[in-house]
Amino acid sequence: MSVLAFDLGASSGRALIGQLKDRTIRVEEIHRFPNEPVQIGGRLHWDILRLFHELKQGLLRTKASGIQVESLGIDSWAVDFGLLDQRGELMANPYHYRDSHTDGVMEKVFETVPAQAIFAKTGIQFLSFNTIYQLAAIRQSRPYLLQEASRLLMIPDLLRYWLTGEMANEFTNATTTQLFNPSLQRWDPELLNSLHLPSHLFEQVVHPGTETGALRAAITGELGLPKMKVYTVAEHDTASAVVAVPALERSFAYLSCGTWSLMGTEVAQPVIHDRARELNFTNEGGAYGTYRLLKNIMGLWILQECQRTWQRQGLLYSYPELVMMSEAEPAFSCFINPDDPLFLPAGDMPQRIAAYARRTGQQVPQSPGAIVRCIMESLALQYRHVLECTEELSNQRFSGLHMVGGGIHNETLCQWTASAIGKPVWAGPAEGSAIGNMAVQWIASGELSDIWDARALIRDSFPVTIYEPADREAWENAFGRFCQITKSTTYI
Repeated sequence: MSVLAFDLGASSGRALIGQLKDRTIRVEEIHRFPNEPVQIGGRLHWDILRLFHELKQGLLRTKASGIQVESLGIDSWAVDFGLLDQRGELMANPYHYRDSHTDGVMEKVFETVPAQAIFAKTGIQFLSFNTIYQLAAIRQSRPYLLQEASRLLMIPDLLRYWLTGEMANEFTNATTTQLFNPSLQRWDPELLNSLHLPSHLFEQVVHPGTETGALRAAITGELGLPKMKVYTVAEHDTASAVVAVPALERSFAYLSCGTWSLMGTEVAQPVIHDRARELNFTNEGGAYGTYRLLKNIMGLWILQECQRTWQRQGLLYSYPELVMMSEAEPAFSCFINPDDPLFLPAGDMPQRIAAYARRTGQQVPQSPGAIVRCIMESLALQYRHVLECTEELSNQRFSGLHMVGGGIHNETLCQWTASAIGKPVWAGPAEGSAIGNMAVQWIASGELSDIWDARALIRDSFPVTIYEPADREAWENAFGRFCQITKSTTYI
C-alpha cells in the first residue's frame, strides 16, 4: 500500500511517497519547496496560500509518478493557526511564531491566570509564542478578528480543510496551544473564559489515525486526480517523528533534530507537577494514547541564521563547509545558552553570539568556524542537560539517545552529542516526521497492527548509525563550565 506524506518544517516542506511491500518501507521524495515567512508592515506571516499551492504541486507530481496512492496525511510545526469566518474563509494570514506581536503578552496573561494554574491545567511549557499568547495578543490588538471568527484551525487542520472541506482539530497539535486540558480531554473551559476567548472557536478534538474525508471534488477536478482518503496523522511534526523512533525498548529517549531540537521521552500519562514546571518541560500529545514529555531547544536555527547573515555579507559558505571549519577550531572556547531569548528572533546571529560572550565574560569567537563550533558544542551540552532532566522527571535511566530528523546529517553534531551525554547516539531515520506520518496512515488502514509494529518495521527498513562517546574527561569538564556560564538550571 502506498501513501503520501506532506511534511512541513519551519524552513522547508516536502512531499514523500511511502510504499509498504514485503515488510519493507520505501520512501521517495517527489517534491521539495522552501517555507519562508513574509515580512509585511513590520509583521511576520506564513505564506499559507503558497504552502497550499505547493501541496497541490505535490499531488500533481504524485500523479506523474504513476504510483497509486491510497491516502495522504499532513504534519507541520505547532502553535500557529488560521481563523475562519462564518463562510469558512480565512480571515487573515497566519502570524509566524517568531513575530514580535506576542512580546510581553505572556507576562500580561499571568496577571489574569498565574503560570502555576496554566501549567496545572495543561502541562505545557511556557513559550512566548504559544497559541494562548498569540490569541491574547490578537484580542488586544485586533479584537474584531475573534469577535467575527467562527473557527480556529491549526496549520495542518487548515490545509487539510482546504483539501477536503472537512474541519477537525487534531490532538497532538491541539495540545501545543496551552489551552487543552489532558485531564478533561478537551479544551479547558476555565482558561478560555478567563482570557475571554470564544469557546465556539474550539471544536471536538480527534486523534491521529482518524479518517477526515477525501479530496474534495474541486481538487480532484482541478488536478485530474481520483478521490483519495485523508487521515489525521500525528500532525505536530515532532509527534510524527516520535512515532518513527526505531526503539527496541519501551523506555527510550529521543531527540528530533532540525531547525528546532526537541528532546524527551514517551509517557503514558502527563507529568504535571511543580518540578516539571520549574524545568519548563512540556507534555504534548502523542499518537495512540501517549504523551511526549519533552523540552524545546532552540536547535540549528541559530546556525542557519548565522549562515543567512554571512550570505548577506557575500560569504557563501555551504553547510558542510561551516561544519568542517568548526572542526578546525579550538574546543570549548566559548559557550552560549541556546535557549536564551536573545536567539529567538531572526537577525544578525553572529553579533548576538558576540554580545552573549561579552555579557558572560568569555572570549568572543571571531571566525565563522569558531562561531559554528560554539553553537554546536553548546547544543550538545544543552542536550546532556535536558536528557538528565528528562531522566529525573520520568524516573527512568536511558541507555542511549535516539536522534531523528534532518539534523542527523550533521555527523559532527551527532558525535559531539554522544560525547557530551556519555552514551551512544543512534541516528536515523533522517525523514522521521514523514515516516511517522506514513506509519499512522498504514495503522489506520490496517496494514500495520500498532505503533510498535511500525517501529519494528522502520528499524528493519532504514539504517541507523551508532556514535559512541569519546574524550569523556574533556566533555565532562566542559559540561561543568557550560552550566556555570549559562546557568542552564534556571527557568520560569
